[in-house]
Amino acid sequence: MNGFVRGVARSMIESFELPEPIVEIGSFQVPGQEELINLRGLLPNRDFTGVDFRPGPGVDVVASVENLPFADCSVGTVLAFSVFEHVKHFWTGFDEVFRILRPDGVLLVCTPFYFHVHDYPSDYWRFTPEAIDSLLERYPTRVLGWHGPNRRPLNVWAAAFCERAITPTEERIAAYKQRLAKYAKEPVGWGRQLRFRLGRILCGRRPFATHLDREKWSTEVRCT
Repeated sequence: MNGFVRGVARSMIESFELPEPIVEIGSFQVPGQEELINLRGLLPNRDFTGVDFRPGPGVDVVASVENLPFADCSVGTVLAFSVFEHVKHFWTGFDEVFRILRPDGVLLVCTPFYFHVHDYPSDYWRFTPEAIDSLLERYPTRVLGWHGPNRRPLNVWAAAFCERAITPTEERIAAYKQRLAKYAKEPVGWGRQLRFRLGRILCGRRPFATHLDREKWSTEVRCT
């Protein structure tokens, strides 16, 4: 997780109605990244359970998203940030999340697209905005987002609302966009900015678009 993705998480958490209990998938707090990764801190005094495939800081239950130890329709909200690229059978993981969510439940999910190969334990997949929306078709309302160039987004995210969930009003969507503009940032140092701008002049904009447009985001509300 980086500063931009944490800003996305904070924007969604502060903008949408998220029922309890809350389960975070991939809650292990990597040493040195605790301040970025700790989503529990954005939900103080809430019924919160951290799940990861390995024990460690931030983990309350050791389990795989492909086989979650929760009863059907027992969870209010699931958070899964930078998780599904590491899930070998990701479709099973999405099925498991849907199984444990109550009819008023909400899923917040974010995955990288244009990002280097990384472990924990392995890196298998990348998802376009349309891929994420397709995987969430069973949720009647989805708030889909991505940032960077439209043809090469850096990260893709969504809030997916089950049939009886409190779906966001136009006012809440407007507030969500305002929070994205405020929180979803990953500043680039002046030295790198200068190199990117010089490279754009010499080589054209396209090779540097992912860096130049990293704080340019898009969002859409989709319903089925």
